Amino acid sequence: MSGSQESGEGTREQTEEELAAAWGAETEAEPSAAAPPARVLNQAEIDSLLGFDDGPSDGENRTGMQRIISSGLVSYERLPMLEIVFDRLVRIMSTSLRNFTSDNVEVGIDNILSLRFGDYLNSIPLPAMLAVFKADDWDNYGLMVVDSALIYSIVDVLLGGRRGTAAMRIEGRPYTTIERTLVERLIHVVLSDLSISFDPLCPVTFRFERLEVNPRFATISRLSNAAVLARLRIDMEDRGGRLELLLPYATLEPVRELLLQQFMGEKFGRDSIWETHLAEELWNTEIDLDVVLDEQTFRLSDITSLVPGSRIILNTQLGATVQLRCGNATLFEAKIGKRKNNMAVRIEREVPRGSAGSR
Repeated sequence: MSGSQESGEGTREQTEEELAAAWGAETEAEPSAAAPPARVLNQAEIDSLLGFDDGPSDGENRTGMQRIISSGLVSYERLPMLEIVFDRLVRIMSTSLRNFTSDNVEVGIDNILSLRFGDYLNSIPLPAMLAVFKADDWDNYGLMVVDSALIYSIVDVLLGGRRGTAAMRIEGRPYTTIERTLVERLIHVVLSDLSISFDPLCPVTFRFERLEVNPRFATISRLSNAAVLARLRIDMEDRGGRLELLLPYATLEPVRELLLQQFMGEKFGRDSIWETHLAEELWNTEIDLDVVLDEQTFRLSDITSLVPGSRIILNTQLGATVQLRCGNATLFEAKIGKRKNNMAVRIEREVPRGSAGSR
């Protein structure tokens, strides 16, 4: 009896082990059976996902990483004439700064770009001097940023520093009154040149307002507003630095149409040749003039009772004043009469447009 009991227990344990093994096998097999085999992307699919393929990359077809990166940016209109103004500014500044510093000065444009005003304030490398200036004719403001390298270079040049030695920089201290005064003189020179650069396009005077060292105090526009930034590079042999001009689009709005021109004096939507041709053809245009002899009011029943042979008496006599109309517009008043047994009218006066007589 004990032997059969032992054999029964052994069989039960064997059955439980088999069930546990089968259960474990099924558990391990389920994920592999349910999950599809891993698929590896090829290089073309990776480029398409990141947006670096050779296909069109305009605003509608951008995909992947390009759309993510550019989601925080805004595309602004290009102002061709403003680029010409800045090119003119570079040439004028090269001459005026040579006279100002009595040194060999080279001025160049690094780039011109559009960005948000708040993004630019956060990207200004400090320490720097921020000059707020006003465009009097446009009743708005602009910003000029002079970086630390240019500040010390100007101070060194104006105070007689030797050539061939780099300007000494002492960081971690506020700018002195002498440094601020000399930089203000530089700013006045640049603003005068900027006014001259705009003269061929439109007269404008840029007036210096104040000098700041903290970007928060130089806020001249909403942080989300668009602005045009021109980065200028000023080299004085082995010294120099960068000067940046920022003009919000709101400041340029009064002359936006002028800045959109492709060339100086361009007239939008006008073609003098076509205008002359159109004017000549209008003189040869034929129009119909209707002489209104009389106007009467009838009931609808009287109108429906009219039959061939019915007569409508016009209460107009010779010498009476009648109207000449073209369509619904009354053009002239005239006298009715006869000429060689024909009814005729003689124009007395022109009816002004918008008067009570026009319809």
